[in-house]
Amino acid sequence: MAGQEAPVATKPRRKTAAQHGGSTLADLQQALEDYLPVLLGLVKDGSQLQDKIQFVWINQEDEAEETAISNAWYEVLSVLHLMAMISLFQANFLLLPKASADGYQPKVSEESRRTSIDIFLKAAGYLECAVRYVIPQLPSELRGCLTVDLAEGVLQALCLQALGQSVDIQLGMAIDSTKATLAVKRRLACEMVKYWDQALANIMNLPLANGWGEKHKLFVKWKYIEAKAAAYYFHGLILDEGNTEKSHGMAVAALQAAEELLKESKKACEAFNMAPPLSRSPPLWGAMKYLSEKIPKDTSSKVRINRDLYSNGKVMEAVPPLPDFALALTPDEYQLPPVDPSWDSENAKGQFGFSQLKPERT
Repeated sequence: MAGQEAPVATKPRRKTAAQHGGSTLADLQQALEDYLPVLLGLVKDGSQLQDKIQFVWINQEDEAEETAISNAWYEVLSVLHLMAMISLFQANFLLLPKASADGYQPKVSEESRRTSIDIFLKAAGYLECAVRYVIPQLPSELRGCLTVDLAEGVLQALCLQALGQSVDIQLGMAIDSTKATLAVKRRLACEMVKYWDQALANIMNLPLANGWGEKHKLFVKWKYIEAKAAAYYFHGLILDEGNTEKSHGMAVAALQAAEELLKESKKACEAFNMAPPLSRSPPLWGAMKYLSEKIPKDTSSKVRINRDLYSNGKVMEAVPPLPDFALALTPDEYQLPPVDPSWDSENAKGQFGFSQLKPERT
């Protein structure tokens, strides 16, 4: 998928036959959506077919190369996970800077950013359904056999990651808007911190392996540190609007914390890129492009002004806590589709009877 889709971001190319009817990703997503209603027939009304077919999946973040489980709910869980991963791929693909019509630097259009948020929320909905509805359907003994890719903590982390990335995009749009206030930007940044913090808490102690698992953990850590840098920056600017020595001292402390976190985030980004499989450092865009320029500049300016105003050698204020805002973004609601009508037909037993079923690797 990466090989077929990614070149579009850098250069135009002729459409393939598959792309005339939609992208490879969209075709795969549609195939999975068509497959689910048929698959759900195996678990309908406690069907005896539920554990008669072995389903095999290759793992990404687990030490075991593949996992085989004879339970249709495991297959439903795996399909929802794949649908979410495809959606995450699609959303991130839209965030690749494209060559602009005016010939200036490649950029991400507002339409692409808004569309990517919709897709992130859809991905979060698939994952929330997997955690809240599908995993509880599995027998307790099978839940312990699940690959780490499908561990509840990983699914929760991916869901929160999708929400965190959505708020990151919203913050970038707020920064670009002349109407968005500092209070709005601070709230978005603080919410982003909470999403990434919860995502990190869900996967920190899981045995993620195979390179990809460790890289996933490093990605979440990197984005969490970035979010904290943004939150302390906007918090510092608002504190600086106060007219007391204390508020100005707290503002400087917050801005200096933002600067240190920005430096730490660059190291976290480097650690992510150096972890196998190796990756290139992405070009800065959106909120972080703005913040990487503004944080050092504004911190230096505020420290100098504060020193000029208060030359009594007062001890610096401690770093103030960030405000605690309720999280606004939630996953799109997703419900499993109805069972395919073919399971209700007169010849369903003849088509899907026990005598004709043979476990196969899929």
